[in-house]
Formats: sequence, C-alpha cells, structure tokens
Amino acid sequence: MAGGNQTSIFEFLLWGFSERPEQQRILFLLFLWMYVVTVAGNLLIVLAIGTNTCLHTPMYFFLASLSCADILFTSTTVPKALVNIQTQSRSISYAGCLTQLYFFLNFGIMDIFLLVTMAYDRYVAICHPLHYTMVMSRQRCTLLVSACWALPSLAAMTHTFLIFRLSFCSKKIIPDFFCDLGPLMKVSCSDTQVNELVVLVLGGAVILIPFVLILVSYIHIISAILRIPSAQGRRKSFSTCGSHLAVVALFFGTVIKAYLCPSSSSSNSVEEDTAAAVMYTVVTPLLNPFIYSLRNKDMKGALVRLCKGEVSLSWGQ
Repeated sequence: MAGGNQTSIFEFLLWGFSERPEQQRILFLLFLWMYVVTVAGNLLIVLAIGTNTCLHTPMYFFLASLSCADILFTSTTVPKALVNIQTQSRSISYAGCLTQLYFFLNFGIMDIFLLVTMAYDRYVAICHPLHYTMVMSRQRCTLLVSACWALPSLAAMTHTFLIFRLSFCSKKIIPDFFCDLGPLMKVSCSDTQVNELVVLVLGGAVILIPFVLILVSYIHIISAILRIPSAQGRRKSFSTCGSHLAVVALFFGTVIKAYLCPSSSSSNSVEEDTAAAVMYTVVTPLLNPFIYSLRNKDMKGALVRLCKGEVSLSWGQ
C-alpha cells in the first residue's frame, strides 16, 4: 500500500506495553499520575515565573519556555497511551499516527534547542557577566526562543514526509506506545535507506551538535566557576548549573540511545528502546519542575507566593 494512498481505515497497533490485565491497570495509574504531575508541575513553573517580577530574567524566560514545551511534548504521547490502556485498544489511525509523529518530533527537538539556549545563557552569565545585560537583551531572548519554536518544525516535517512516502503491508504492529521514526521504519515494507540516512544526518544536526555545544559551554562555565574566589559564589553557580546539567544528562543520554545507537529486533532490545522512550518522553518532563525548583530559592519562593495567591500579573522584565 503506497504511502500516498493510505486511507483513514488503515491503522497501526501500538504494542509497547504488557498484555497482562493486572499490569495494564498499574500502567494506567502510573502514567496518569506522571502525566498529571508533569502538566501541573510545569504549569506552576510557568505561572510562578510569569507572576513574579523578580523572575523576569532571561534564565527564567527560557525555563518557562522549556516548561511549555514539556507540557506539549508529553501531551502528544501519554493521553493516547492512557486511552489505549483504558479501552484495551491498541489502534491508532494512519493519519493520527503521522500527526502524532510530527508533533512528537517538533516538541522533542524544541526541548533540545531550548536546553542549548539555556546553556548559552549560563555561559554568558558566568563567563562574561559584565556583558550579560547587553548580550542577553530582551530582543535577543525573544529571537532565540522564537527560533527554538520555529526551526524544529522543519526537521519534523522532513521526517514526517519521508514516512508518508513509505508503504505499509500486513505487518502493522509498532513495538512502542507511540508512533516514532524507528518503529515505523521497521514495520514498513518499503526501502527505508533514505529515511535512515536522514535520521542519521538530521539526528546529528539536532542531537549531537547541540549536545557538543552544551558540553563546550559547560567546560568554560566550570573553568570560570573554579576561578571564583568566594566559596559561596562557587556553590551558588554550581547549584544553578548542576540543575541544568542533570536535565541534559538524562534527556540526551536516552535520546542518543534511542536515535543514534543501532538496536536489534530482539525482545530485550525492544524493551530497552521502550524504557528509553519512557525516560525522555515521560520521566524527563516530569522531573524538570522538581530539578529546577527544589534547588532554587527564588523559584521556591515564587511557588510559595503563587500558592498563597500573592501574584502580580505582569510579564515585563
């Protein structure tokens, strides 16, 4: 069946979770809890930053953007997985699958770009503090975030179009809980060499290059922190940067494993790929609010004031 002739009747089966009924109930409650906490936590971060004038700085502007992206990112996969678990149906339509793929890639790449932007912000703040206000002006921050929201759609559209060109025969079982590039290519009966090449090239461009840029930034940052004479100043800088590094390590580690490391079709490999997918699609967006708020006095204070209703609806810097 040619990709351009797929109809709405054509469906895929998302076979990423256990078939045992008792495990299905546990999975539903676990994923529901994680999704609710993810959305609530990231939404609180956005509201706390938006309603507290003390947090109207570039660092928190980028953090609010990351929280918005995380809400959208996890919302592309988890609600559908919850519906499938609850209804005991594993099906997703062809159009629904491609739509999910596009938005999943779009918001996933957006997360990567925002993490790079946050690393650049910390680099300028710590390595060039005297030029920080000029370099990270409101106009430049707006431009950076706009690019982070606009550019990922190009890569997502490219991958989605290449999947659209593939043919899918009788084997339509996707060994995952959402539509992703690797599983879709595995169930295709077309030649996927072009798709695999584009995954490697674009994967290197949107995963490895940002990862290297973050590492280079933090080499300079750590070097600058070690030169700070005040022990209290070093601790404060390490605390702020440590939160970001923890997110980077968790997110990039699982993404690189999923997209740039070849895997076999064995059951163990499929389970490992599913576990990695759960880490970067569900666990990382869940942990971000805790990582960025629990070790940050300003964020904790803003969240307390928000919960008490002491807010000021002003987004000015």
